[in-house]
Amino acid sequence: MSQLDSMTPKQFFKALESASPTDSLPPLATLLDAVQFNEDGLIPAIAQQHDTKEVLMMAWMNREALEETLTTQRVCYYSRSRQKLWRKGETSGQQQRLINAALDCDGDTLLVQVDQTGPACHTGRRSCFYVSLGADGAKITSEPMIDPAMLYGKKTP
Repeated sequence: MSQLDSMTPKQFFKALESASPTDSLPPLATLLDAVQFNEDGLIPAIAQQHDTKEVLMMAWMNREALEETLTTQRVCYYSRSRQKLWRKGETSGQQQRLINAALDCDGDTLLVQVDQTGPACHTGRRSCFYVSLGADGAKITSEPMIDPAMLYGKKTP
């Protein structure tokens, strides 16, 4: 599939639609060049617990965060509020070890399957998706595993 090197990102991912698992792909750097980062240079990254398939959180990655994640196997995101790389767990200790990373068919969303240590959410809950919505209203579906103040060193246990 060496012709992929000269394609636009959209053409690149369109060509992958007919690829099979036995086809060889271009080098990782070429594939990352085709990733559809948004106008801010970011791609949404959905974190999923690898064994239970529970969706833990969604965050953003820039190319540097994605490359670091792939190289170190420790998940790194890009913090839009702090405008810098954010290595999951650097403050709370609740790290994510990369098991697998996969792009969607358009190359504009990333799924990172991880082994999550403790809660993934800054609220101390396992998942950030704990507000369930329905026709009858909303409800909280889980309790915090850890007091968020303890996660970030604001209070002693």
